[in-house]
Amino acid sequence: MKNILLIESSPRGSDSYSHQAARSIVNELQTRNPGSGIVLRDLGQNPPPHVGLAFIAGMYAVPEQRTPNQAKLLALSDALIDELFAADTIVVAVPMHNFGVPSTLKAWIDHIARAGRTFSFGANGPQGLLKGKHVILVLASGGVYSNGQMKAFDFTEPYLRAVLGFLGITNVDVVRVEGVATSAIGPEKALAAASTQSKQLVANLA
Repeated sequence: MKNILLIESSPRGSDSYSHQAARSIVNELQTRNPGSGIVLRDLGQNPPPHVGLAFIAGMYAVPEQRTPNQAKLLALSDALIDELFAADTIVVAVPMHNFGVPSTLKAWIDHIARAGRTFSFGANGPQGLLKGKHVILVLASGGVYSNGQMKAFDFTEPYLRAVLGFLGITNVDVVRVEGVATSAIGPEKALAAASTQSKQLVANLA
């Protein structure tokens, strides 16, 4: 049995191509792993607050000295981190916004990348503490960024791989839903191609 965490970050909800492809992957994982538990964190509908002074001050204060607002903000951060530790497989649905990740997903990352919780510093530098996790990134984009002249503008996959690696997650697969806004591909073909990638990926995991 697997514990699956699904992170959605598009403001478009069920109309989002990244959401549709990610949920298809989760369904496939469930089919192959009956009884799997699923936790959904929809950042588009319930975005975490962007990190501010209260959050930063709360991180450096001992718990007994935190203000009620600081305690509330850190409690959310702890809950998001606990979801990661409880998960075996993490599926992250990511629409490309201006060549990068949505601000809601960046806010989530700022909440879960915490010294002492998801990484630590030692004699050999930073050490990621989220070991043994598998992440599937579902990246949706209007154009094609996996190859060709626009590849240099893709700051989504490199950034996410770097952050996840810093936190100790190096087992990362990518499924792309790309070219949804181009006449040569469009949503239907892009989703079909993503479905083919997904089925092959999940089959290889079995």
